[in-house]
This record gives sequence, C-alpha cells and structure tokens, in this order.
Amino acid sequence: MTQATEPILQLRGVDKSFGAVQVLHEVDLSIYPGQVTALVGDNGAGKSTLVKCVAGIYNIDAGDYLFEGKPVQVSNPRDAAALGIEIVYQDLALCDNLDIVQNMFLGREPKSGIVLDEGQMEIKARDTLASLSVRTVSSVRQLVASLSGGQRQTVAIAKSVLWNSKVVMLDEPTAALGVAQTRQVLDLVRRLADNGLGVLLISHNMNDVKEVSDRITALYLGRVAADIPAADVTTGQIVELITSGRSGEHGLAPAVAQESA
Repeated sequence: MTQATEPILQLRGVDKSFGAVQVLHEVDLSIYPGQVTALVGDNGAGKSTLVKCVAGIYNIDAGDYLFEGKPVQVSNPRDAAALGIEIVYQDLALCDNLDIVQNMFLGREPKSGIVLDEGQMEIKARDTLASLSVRTVSSVRQLVASLSGGQRQTVAIAKSVLWNSKVVMLDEPTAALGVAQTRQVLDLVRRLADNGLGVLLISHNMNDVKEVSDRITALYLGRVAADIPAADVTTGQIVELITSGRSGEHGLAPAVAQESA
C-alpha cells in the first residue's frame, strides 16, 4: 500500500502521570489515512492510557496533539468525536434489547418533526454496512441479543464509521472470537483502511497484527520501543520488543530499556 506522506493524527512527546506514577514517557504515535497502525505492548505498557489520551478521556501532561497537521486541544470525548475520531472498546457498548439500527444511532437519532426518522436511520444503517461489504447480517432490524460475537463486533465497527469518522481505534476486536468470525473482522479492519480511514488496532494477537497492519508501534513500560513498518519485523521480533524493549537493531537503547525495567 502506498505510504501516506502525512499522518492524520499524531501525538509527539506525550507524557502522562497519575500522581507520582508516570505511565507514558515522551510517547510518539502516528496514524496515517489508508493504513492500519497496530499498537502492541504487554499489560501495563500504557496502551489503554495512550488510547484514552487520544480519546480525550485523559488530558495529556506534556506533548503535542495534532490532527490533519494542526495542533488541537482534545479535552473530552466530544472534542475527539468532533474531529472524526471514534473508538470501538472491547465491551462494544451495545444494548442487547435494541436492534442494529437502534444501536447504531443510539444517542444521535435524527428526527422528522418530533418523532424519530426511522426510515432515514434504516437506510443509513444499510448503506453503511454495504459500504463495508458486510454480508453476515441478514436484517438491520435483528436484535443485538441474537447476534454472534463476530456480528456484534461488525455492528460496533459499522457504528463507528457512520458519523463521517476519519480515525477509528479498535480495542482487541478479535478477542474471544472463533476462527471464522476473526476472519470476518480482520477483513473488515482492512476495508476500513482501504476506504481511506486511519485505523489504530490494539491487539495481543501477533498473527492478526502481522496480517492486517501496515505499521507497528510497540510500547514497553510506557515508552515507544519501535515504530516500524510491519513488513520489516517478524512475529518473534515483535514479541521481543514487547517483552524486553529491544530486538536486534530495533528498540530502545540498552540503557533506556534497562532503566525502564
């Protein structure tokens, strides 16, 4: 895939502390349009904190936040959503007692006069699923309670791109899915990027990371150990970056890795 010249979203030198504990140390993150960037790291590496900083849930202590090349202030999730940043969390935040259309528009329902515009919502839901080549859902009026894990993930991802989003962040989208459902979700992740969105994939599954990612950003104890094209590292090297902060010529300087540990 052609390398986009400029990131759509970029963090530079970001620090984040909670009291006396510094969780992120001068972290750089770049998400490019039309590409999947995988964010990998062990538990406690700072992935969740970094994503919440991007989402506006946490304010950064130091560093720069740029969107489409311009400095921005993201102080809460509404600021992030206004820029076109959507996040699909691991719990999906779907309501079992509502159907697909109702879930996709929950809290953002269009109205026709004083009543909800059900027709417009249904058309937009169908069009969004079609634009992502989703064929696993038989009806947009199915209750979410009746859907499989893979179908639920598909609905949550489709919901995230319904609002003219430019960046979609996916937290462990294939966790707890079977082989066939994982295949469907990975294909959908790839289509998001092929449609021009910037995609951040947070995952512990290195096979998934290698299959769909264009770039890999590896965190080690709150520091970026490597930000590298996925084609330039093996699965084994990614694991070494995650567990020790270094792999061959890639990673933190030995003194920094030792200090972090």
